[in-house]
Amino acid sequence: MQLLAQGQGGKKEQIEAKRIAFYTEKLDLSRSEAEVFWPVYREMNKQLLELRKEMKAKRKGNVSEISDNELEKLLDDMIDFKQKELDVKKRYHEEFKDILPIRKVAKLYHAEEQFKKRMESSKSKPPGAQQRPRR
Repeated sequence: MQLLAQGQGGKKEQIEAKRIAFYTEKLDLSRSEAEVFWPVYREMNKQLLELRKEMKAKRKGNVSEISDNELEKLLDDMIDFKQKELDVKKRYHEEFKDILPIRKVAKLYHAEEQFKKRMESSKSKPPGAQQRPRR
């Protein structure tokens, strides 16, 4: 069990290292920009992760096995979660505008989408499958 946990942690660290390299390249961050940007970005992700964990804990169980009142509460909680998530993103959007030029903020959002798509496509490929080079 210990080895499995270490393997999973190592995988998360690898993904985070890839994310940092990818974003740094796509945003063309200078050393000084990176020193300011990454702590803020990590804090935002930490807050978003906490929100997602909280929502995931509430979503346990089979929807077909809960009462209508419980289902209504769950759906209301999901909408509240989306609003909280948006509030966090809006707050950090303002911080990003304070620490980066606006074009780099735009590049950040684009890089997030690109990285997400890249990670999703790598999940669907069998291990060892080569990716086609981008042109």
